[in-house]
Amino acid sequence: MKTHLALLRGINVSGHNMIKMDALKTVLENAGFQNVQTYIQSGNVFIDADEENSASVGFKIKQEIFKEFGHEVPVVVIAKEDLEACLKNNQFLKEKDCDTKKLYVAFLSKEMQGSAINDLKISQFKPDEAAIDKSRIYIKYAVGAGKTRLDQKYIEKKLNVVATVRNWNTVTTLLNMFQELK
Repeated sequence: MKTHLALLRGINVSGHNMIKMDALKTVLENAGFQNVQTYIQSGNVFIDADEENSASVGFKIKQEIFKEFGHEVPVVVIAKEDLEACLKNNQFLKEKDCDTKKLYVAFLSKEMQGSAINDLKISQFKPDEAAIDKSRIYIKYAVGAGKTRLDQKYIEKKLNVVATVRNWNTVTTLLNMFQELK
């Protein structure tokens, strides 16, 4: 049995793809997942599954959501190690006077080479900054996430991946929750 963290993209945003977390928990338990635990309404779901492969787990969750709620919801499934890597590898945390309120992580459906940062053409988003670390992109917004074009849709289009973005507070909370499990 392996614990996974499913990050659902685009649910409960501006009245679209509305899914109550209690209902989602019930659907996933009925699908055979165990120890289902949700965190906030934006779709962060811890589950235990016999399946080790995160892509398979994500596919099953996506199918269950569509079957029960009729929503086509992209799902990125990560492990505790992915969250730990965020703390260890995020270069922006090493900056003096780092404002964590401006830090975000885009979790990707597959690993990227470091050179993929060139595909994002980050220079056109200055003063926003980004760095790729395998299946994660660390983002530092100069003003804020709502005032940039360097967003999940742009990342998906340029890199041909599924991406979902979480703010730094959510990333650290999810890691703390992961560490408290079991």
